[in-house]
Amino acid sequence: MRAISLLLSGALVTATGGVLAQAWSPQRNVEIVVTSAPGGSNDKTGRQVERILNEKKLVNVTLAVVNKPGGGGNIAFNYVNQHAGDGHYLLVGTTALLSNHIVGLSKLSYQDFTPIASLFNDYVVFAVNAESPIKTGKDLAARLKKDPNSVSTGFATALGSHNHVAAGLLVKALGGNARELKAIAFKGSAEAITAVLGGHIDLVTTAAGNAAPHVASGRMRIVGIAAPKRFGGPLASIPTWKEQGFDIVFGGWRAIMGSKGISAAQVAYWENALAKATQVPEWREDLERNFWSDDFATSAQFRKDLEKDYTDMKAVLTDLGLAKQ
Repeated sequence: MRAISLLLSGALVTATGGVLAQAWSPQRNVEIVVTSAPGGSNDKTGRQVERILNEKKLVNVTLAVVNKPGGGGNIAFNYVNQHAGDGHYLLVGTTALLSNHIVGLSKLSYQDFTPIASLFNDYVVFAVNAESPIKTGKDLAARLKKDPNSVSTGFATALGSHNHVAAGLLVKALGGNARELKAIAFKGSAEAITAVLGGHIDLVTTAAGNAAPHVASGRMRIVGIAAPKRFGGPLASIPTWKEQGFDIVFGGWRAIMGSKGISAAQVAYWENALAKATQVPEWREDLERNFWSDDFATSAQFRKDLEKDYTDMKAVLTDLGLAKQ
């Protein structure tokens, strides 16, 4: 998804929803529903949104993060879906909302929710044990091109997840059959990383923030980043896949979505609040600390991005032999 500056997003909110934003405001506690247990990237996203909106008094009521883990996100999706038309329930949306529908794990799709704003993109990194004979992205590409099944690849949290899709995109870029990838799904990225560090699997595809501490300790090496440009800080020396000759840009976005049928006034209210929240210093610092890439876009653009993302993800999941829709 393309990033939109605060100037543009603010103008959009003012032009299309400024009046509407004044026409509705929450009247009771608001729930920010997260698809995972406390501690993960989704939970961190929800808590940062909640903290800034509350502390900066950007909303007129209290907000609380509600964790609904399980079912690859489906428990949270179903919970929010039960509150149609109610702007007091917000969902931390992820790519699972697309992939779960495509692979047949859920009857719900992004069309059963109201896009409010995309927040950032969590681009996927490809990492190996520091002692691995795979030293560079080109080493990994050579192994995968010769035999995709020769590299055991772990990721969270299910077959068809965005981490799985990222690995499949690399195999596809090499001209191989993505279905031949030796893919191993773990319950969480921490388990997949532990398996790499223990020498039980060859590769993990995960968020940069998950791998960075292990890179810093010298136990892990990132050989490729599926981002449009290099990260900063301690990962600044690691090349992107594009720099290594492979046009792969892919990550797991985080967004805020409402239930189906919320009004234009409710959307405008939350667009306005989130546009302000994502510009405070604390938010910018959190993006940098977690290697998250700013990807703020308001409802109209976000909806278009979702349509494209669904089509693109379905094509890759079809290549992986997982698409049911």
